[in-house]
Amino acid sequence: MAAKNRATLINHALKVVKKHFKPAAPPKDRTVLDHLIVACCVENSPQDAADKVFDSLKTDYFDWNEVRVSTLRELADVMKPLNDPEESATRLKRVLQSVFETHYSYDLEPMRKQNLGQAAKQIEKYNGSTPFTVAYVTQHGLAGHAIPVSPSLLECFRIVGIVTDNEAAKGQSPGLERAVAKSKGVEAASLLHQLGVEFFRSPLGPNIRKLLLEIDPDCKERLPKRAVKEAAPAAEPAPPAKSASKPAKPKTSGGKKQAATKTPTKKKPAAAEKKKPAAKTSGAKKAPAKKKVAKKKAAVKKKASKTSATAKKKKKKTPTKKGAKRKPR
Repeated sequence: MAAKNRATLINHALKVVKKHFKPAAPPKDRTVLDHLIVACCVENSPQDAADKVFDSLKTDYFDWNEVRVSTLRELADVMKPLNDPEESATRLKRVLQSVFETHYSYDLEPMRKQNLGQAAKQIEKYNGSTPFTVAYVTQHGLAGHAIPVSPSLLECFRIVGIVTDNEAAKGQSPGLERAVAKSKGVEAASLLHQLGVEFFRSPLGPNIRKLLLEIDPDCKERLPKRAVKEAAPAAEPAPPAKSASKPAKPKTSGGKKQAATKTPTKKKPAAAEKKKPAAKTSGAKKAPAKKKVAKKKAAVKKKASKTSATAKKKKKKTPTKKGAKRKPR
C-alpha cells in the first residue's frame, strides 16, 4: 500500500470518528508507574472507566505491593467497570510482579532521563506488557510520539483497508505516527481508541457497522458476520422390510459358525441327582449284590465244563484214519 494512500485513509478515518466521539486525555500529574497501571486497565475499555478503577486501587489498597500480592478474583471485583476485568487484572498483576523483580521497588521515574527507545524496550520486557501498554506509556509517561493501538482497533483498520491482512496478523500498523502530527497525537489516539472500544463491545452492533461503512463504504464484505449454525443432517430413509417368503440367510463367518455349533450343556436330571446319595450305602446292603454276582459266575463255569465234556466225547466217537475198515484183498 502506498504511503500517501494510507495517510489519506487515516486522516479520513479521524474526521469520521471525530463526528461521533469526544477526545478524553488522562491527567498529566501521574508518574510513569501510574501511567503503566492505567495502560493495563484502559486497553479495550473507556478512559473514564480506567481512571475510576485507578483511583479505587489507590484508595482501597495500602500500596502497589498490596495490589501485587492480591488474588485475581479480588482485583477483578475492583475492576468491574472495565469491559474485560479479568484480563485487565491479569495484566496488572503480572506487570507489578515483573517491575518488583526487576527494580525491587515501584519507582520508574529514572526512565524519564533515559533515551526514549531504551525506556520503551525496558517496558516491553515487563511480563504482561503489550504493544498497547508500551505505546501508551511512551505517549503519556515519557512524552514520546506513539499512538497506542489495541487488537480491536487493529481489526477496524483491517476492515477499512488501513492495514493489510498480513500486517494485522503481525500486530503492526505502519505509517500511523507519520500520518498524525505529534501535537495532535493525544487527541487522535483518544478518538481512535474509542473506535476500538466500540468494536470490542459489540463487533456485530449497528453503531460500529455504520461507523466502518462511513469510513469505507466498500468494506461491507469484510465486516464481521454472525456464525451460521450447521444444519443437522437429514435422517436416512429406513430400508424396506423383507418379505416372509424369502427369509434372509444368516451370514456365516468363522466366529459365528463356532458359536452356532456349540450345543448347550445338558443339565443332569433331578432324579439322577437324587439317586447319588442312595448309592452310598453301608457294607451290609452291598453283600447281597456280591452273592448274586458269584452265583452267576459259578453258573457260567458249569456251562463251560459241560460244553468241554461233550466236545471230548464227540472226539472219541469219530474214527481215525488208522482205525478205518480195510478193503478185502
